[in-house]
Amino acid sequence: MNLVERVQNILATPKTEWPVIAAESATVADLYKGYIAILVAISVVAGFIKGSLIGYSFGITIRMSIVGGLTQAIILYVLGLAAVYVMAHIIDALAPAFGGEKNLIQALKAAAYAYTALWIGGIGVIVPWIGWLIALAGGIYSIYLLYLGLPATMKCPPEKAGGYTAISVICAIVLSWIVAGVGAGIGANMTMGGSATSFDQDTWLGKMEAAGKRLEAAQKSGDPEAIADATRDMMSVTLGGGDKVEALAPEVLKPFVPETLAGLKRTDFSTERKGVMGMQISEANATYSDGAGRTLRLDISDMGSVKGLAKILDWANVVTDKEGDHGYEKTYKKDGRLIHEKWDSQSKEGELGMILGERFSVKLSGKAGSVDEFKATVASLNLAGLEALKNHGIKKD
Repeated sequence: MNLVERVQNILATPKTEWPVIAAESATVADLYKGYIAILVAISVVAGFIKGSLIGYSFGITIRMSIVGGLTQAIILYVLGLAAVYVMAHIIDALAPAFGGEKNLIQALKAAAYAYTALWIGGIGVIVPWIGWLIALAGGIYSIYLLYLGLPATMKCPPEKAGGYTAISVICAIVLSWIVAGVGAGIGANMTMGGSATSFDQDTWLGKMEAAGKRLEAAQKSGDPEAIADATRDMMSVTLGGGDKVEALAPEVLKPFVPETLAGLKRTDFSTERKGVMGMQISEANATYSDGAGRTLRLDISDMGSVKGLAKILDWANVVTDKEGDHGYEKTYKKDGRLIHEKWDSQSKEGELGMILGERFSVKLSGKAGSVDEFKATVASLNLAGLEALKNHGIKKD
């Protein structure tokens, strides 16, 4: 079974897939080369894209330098590979206590395939302002996968799988803290710089399967260049929702950032297109100010080669609604757009973000007289014009 089929089956039909996995003949090398190494790499690359290319916004956007990001990614990749093996030893050691049978290969299967949802969910960090929900969902689903998988792989009684899973998960959390701590410690030393109908699952999975077969053929050929090309192709198709996408050129994004906004003059502006491993993301950022303390920040991003993540959000129909004494925060869908609102009535500060055409992210943050004024400012942007470019740069096979 190829990698794409296995990911699809373990996520969609785990109850029937675990017995198949348990019965397969495999070695540690087989599991690493054919599965673990690839999925860990995809998750780590997503973290690099977020940290060094997109950045984290806290009023200002903070990014790790490319060199620092690559260094951290390499170390996190090695630590990630090691963490799976350590987790397998933990699962193996705990087996007798829960009526299971010690078997390191089966324990490695349990760890690797249960981690699948966590690794795939980790790609969500790329999605602006809501990616953490995808990552969280992946982590929760991984716990469920482990619960289903332990009876099949470690032969523990089903009634003891809950306790076995709980202890294993606690160990996994501690292990993740260690990995994150080491990675963060390294990163701290680096230079910092400023609806479901649209989710065409069959087409997406079909293109992923075709890309997976090309990757398998390249691996069999032993040609490093062919393997690299096939890996980039696999990641592009997977993250692009089945499409290979060239992100908008900076000059195309520029007209969507007006010189004045809500009566404020644009005081800072930048636009750029960034890429890694054949994937591209473009963004335009601007700050508006009246020189007397009132400031707005506009961020427009073309998710380009990773627009498939926006499709997942649309398909999942993510909804949140939280309200307090002095404001609210909610996520909802309106007119085919996923929208996130946040407003503080005391400070008169807010944030309004949306995803257009399952590809573009637009976010406005800052101060306004009222939430309605804030919404009107966003509505004054040429959102329809940007949304109309959703198919721009899509490459046909």
